[in-house]
Amino acid sequence: MTRTILDIHILQNVPPSNMNRDDTGTPKSAYFGGVRRARVSSQAWKRATRKRFEELLPPEELGVRTKKVVEALAQRITAHDPALTDSAAKLAEEVLKSATGSSLEVPKRKVKDDSERTAVAESKYLMFLSRRQLDALAELAVTASGGGDVDTLKKSLKEKEQKARARSAVDTRHSVDIALFGRMVADSADLNVEAATQVAHALSVHRSDIESDYYTAVDDLNEESETGAGMIGTVDFNSATLYRYAAVDVDELQRNLGVGLKDGESPTTPAAKAIAAFLEAFITSLPTGKINTFGNHTVPSAVIVKIRDRWPLSFVGAFEEPVPKTDQGGFLRESCHRLAAYVRDVERQYGIEGGPTWVFRVGEETRELAALGDGVTLKELLDRIRRTVGERLETGV
Repeated sequence: MTRTILDIHILQNVPPSNMNRDDTGTPKSAYFGGVRRARVSSQAWKRATRKRFEELLPPEELGVRTKKVVEALAQRITAHDPALTDSAAKLAEEVLKSATGSSLEVPKRKVKDDSERTAVAESKYLMFLSRRQLDALAELAVTASGGGDVDTLKKSLKEKEQKARARSAVDTRHSVDIALFGRMVADSADLNVEAATQVAHALSVHRSDIESDYYTAVDDLNEESETGAGMIGTVDFNSATLYRYAAVDVDELQRNLGVGLKDGESPTTPAAKAIAAFLEAFITSLPTGKINTFGNHTVPSAVIVKIRDRWPLSFVGAFEEPVPKTDQGGFLRESCHRLAAYVRDVERQYGIEGGPTWVFRVGEETRELAALGDGVTLKELLDRIRRTVGERLETGV
């Protein structure tokens, strides 16, 4: 059976910004090709992509990643049966222990509000569950407890059949973000989900130096005689033309999501929809670090999407030798020239030419990339990817 792998290559100009900073507040960087490059971590861009999902997908198709998983499940138990408000947290705790094998405990910090509410147990690590999985666990808690009795629930969950039902509830109906980015359950490795997506750290195609902005703020209530600033400080920033890359194993994604469950829905529909959502979210998202300070809202200048049948392939090697600025300034035009030549050379030498390729680009500077594939708009790109992925999964070619 032929594999289906989606490669996404992006060139994006970013003005002065600090989207992703280290523990000192400085924009993250890395050495590549012997020079310092601007860097945005894969984790930062995956987080931005997940946040974009909230605008593109209905809530029931997304997951919740939190230590406060008992609280999240208790809310669903209460929504299922409002009469269980007082026991919901305990019911949730027992079901989660059985389903995930995780130890849950009340954090050492005291959590009290005006009503002297008792603190709710939490997981020791971030737990990633889909909303459908939480709903399934809530239903199990209500039915197996005989209407809210914690002791009855404990006894029920000792039965092999009920315990298997609890485990199944968290190992099926994965959300789109769990299927794409994976899940680790430290206490139950069999509940781990292998990520279908790999996201590279975004790197500038050129050398990038870090600069500092010295700023002051005036105290609005100062008298005229009171000179000087109310506060002063500095903030570090850089600017860059970034090369971004991600790969999606479409077959793994379909295994994680499962086949379509709605009447009349093709078995490939969930994976095809998820691919299109990821592609749009990854292209249009932006990490929001210091966004209010810099307002660095940009979109990619060029996007190349390829479908492969053997292995994923990044083209970052095109920029191992840093791109010099042109006589007029700027790095995008030369970056596109480098990338186009490198893609042709690599694919020819490794015998991997061909395969569906789409190019979505903006501006005269990106013209060199046009010959690499079919020119499309963002909407056309999403439509073609959705259709092509569905066809390949159905036919296996």
